[in-house]
Amino acid sequence: MPIIPTIALAFLALLLGGGIAAAVKPGDEFAGHPKGLYVLFFAEMWERFSYYGMRALLIFYLTKHWLFDDGKANLIYGAYTSLVYITPVLGGYLADRYLGQRRAVVYGAVLLTLGHLLMAVEGDGGQASAAINVFWLALGFIIVGSGFLKANISVIVGQLYPLTDIRRDGAYTIFYIGINTGAALGTILAGWLGETYGWSYGFGAAGVGMLLGLLVFVLGKPLLQGRGEAPRALARSLEWTLYAIGVAAVGVIWLLIQYQDVIQTLLMVSGVALLGYVLFASFKLEPHARDRMFAVLFLIALNPLFWGLYEQAGGSLNLYTDRFVDRGGVPASLFQSVNPIYIVLLGPIFAALWVFLGRRGWEPSAPAKFGLALVQVALSFLLFVWGARLYGAALTPVYLVFMIYFFQTSGELCLSPVGLSAMNRLAPRHLASLIMGAWFYMTAVGNFVAGKIGEATGGGEGGTMTRDGTLGVYETIGWWAMGIALLVLLVSPLVRRLMHLDTLRDHDESHAMAGEAELAEPQAAGFDSASATRPPRP
Repeated sequence: MPIIPTIALAFLALLLGGGIAAAVKPGDEFAGHPKGLYVLFFAEMWERFSYYGMRALLIFYLTKHWLFDDGKANLIYGAYTSLVYITPVLGGYLADRYLGQRRAVVYGAVLLTLGHLLMAVEGDGGQASAAINVFWLALGFIIVGSGFLKANISVIVGQLYPLTDIRRDGAYTIFYIGINTGAALGTILAGWLGETYGWSYGFGAAGVGMLLGLLVFVLGKPLLQGRGEAPRALARSLEWTLYAIGVAAVGVIWLLIQYQDVIQTLLMVSGVALLGYVLFASFKLEPHARDRMFAVLFLIALNPLFWGLYEQAGGSLNLYTDRFVDRGGVPASLFQSVNPIYIVLLGPIFAALWVFLGRRGWEPSAPAKFGLALVQVALSFLLFVWGARLYGAALTPVYLVFMIYFFQTSGELCLSPVGLSAMNRLAPRHLASLIMGAWFYMTAVGNFVAGKIGEATGGGEGGTMTRDGTLGVYETIGWWAMGIALLVLLVSPLVRRLMHLDTLRDHDESHAMAGEAELAEPQAAGFDSASATRPPRP
C-alpha cells in the first residue's frame, strides 16, 4: 500500500483507539467533556469521511464512467453541491418543529448510507445505461440525507452544555477537528480505493464510513443524555409522515438534479425573492438596525463570488490536477485532502491572530476580512496561472497545487467563519434565522456559480477541458475577483460604519446560543475583537 493511504489508516486506527478508550473509561466524562461529545465527534467524522470521499471522486466518475463532457460534468457537480446547502433548511425546520435533532440525524444518516452505497452501482457506464438512473437516485438520497443530518448534529453539541458553560468553545473546537479529520481521511482512503481498484471500492468505502457513523450515533444514544429529542410528544403516524416527506423529497431531487437549467432558474428567482424580502423587512427597522441589515446584505452578496471561485477545487481544478499536473503517480483525488489538512493546521493560527490583533486594536473589520478573502482567492488563481505558464507546455509542478489550496484556505478562514459570526451578531433577533438561512442559501448559489465557471473550462472541442483554455478562465476570474476585492477594501470603512458597533447591544444569552446552534458547522476565527476568542470552524 502507498505511503499516504498507509499513514491515513494508521491515524484512523489511532483515533478509533482513542474512541474506545473514551467509551470504556468509567464516568460520564472523558478529558473534561461529556462522553456524548465524542459520540458526535465520531458520527460526524464518519459522515464527513463519506461525503468528502465521494466528492473527491465525483467529477472523475461523471467524466470517465458516465462519459459526460467536462463542461456538463462541472455543471452537474455544481448543481449537486448547491442542493446539499439548500436541503438543511427543510431538515432543520422539521427537526425544530417536530422530529427533534436526534431522530433527524438518524434518519439523515440512513438516507446517506443508502445513497453512498447506491453510488457503488456502476452498471455498464455511459449515459445510455439504465444504471444512470440509480446514480441520480443516489445523489437524491445523499442530498436529502445531508439536509436532515448536516445542521442538526451540530445543534446537539451545544445542547450537551449549559448556556454558561465555559467548555462550549472547546467542545466546538473538538467537533471541528472531527469534521476536517473525516474530510481528509475520507478523501485519501476513498479516493485511493476508487482510482486504484475501481469506483465501487471508493464509493463503497464512503458507504461503509457512513454506516459506521450511523452505528456510532445509535449505540451512543445513552451518552447523549436525552439531548436532541422532539420538542413535544410525537405521534407515530406524524413521525412516519415526516419520513415519507423525506422520501418524496428524494424523488423530487432525483428529477431536479437531471435538469440543471431548472435549478439555475429556481436559484435565481427564489434568491432574488429572498433578498428582496430581507431588504423590505430592513426598511421597517429603526435606523441603526436598518443600517446593520444593509451591511449584512453587502456581505451576503459577496458570498456567491467567493464560493464560486473556491469550489473549483472539487470540479475543474480536480480535473486539471488529474490531466495537467506532475503528480508523481499520486491519484488526483487525494489532493482534495489538502484543504481540510490546511484548515486543521491554520484554523488555530487564525483564531490566535484575531485575538492578537484585536487586543491591540488592529483587527480588520468584517468587511475588510471579506476583501482580504477575495484578494487571497484571486491571488491563488493568478499565481497558479503564472506558475503554470512559466513551465510552458510541460506538466504543471505539483507545488502549485499546494500553493493554490493554501491561499484559498487562508481566504476561507477570513470569510466563512467571519461571515457566520456577522450574520449571527448583526441580524435583529426576530430575523436571525432568516438571515442565517439567506447566508447558506447564497453559499448554495455560489456552488452553482462554481459549476458554471467549471462548465466554461470545458469549452474545448467536444466540451473537453484544455490546459490553455482552463488557465485562461482562471486568469479571467482571478483578475475580476482582484478588482472586486480592492473595491470591497475601499468601501469597507463605510460598511463598518453601517454596522454601528458602538450601539450594538448583546442579545440575551439564550438567543445568542440559539443562533450559534443554527450553524451547520462550528465557527472558526473571530468576527472582531469582541468575538475573536470563538473556536475555529470549517
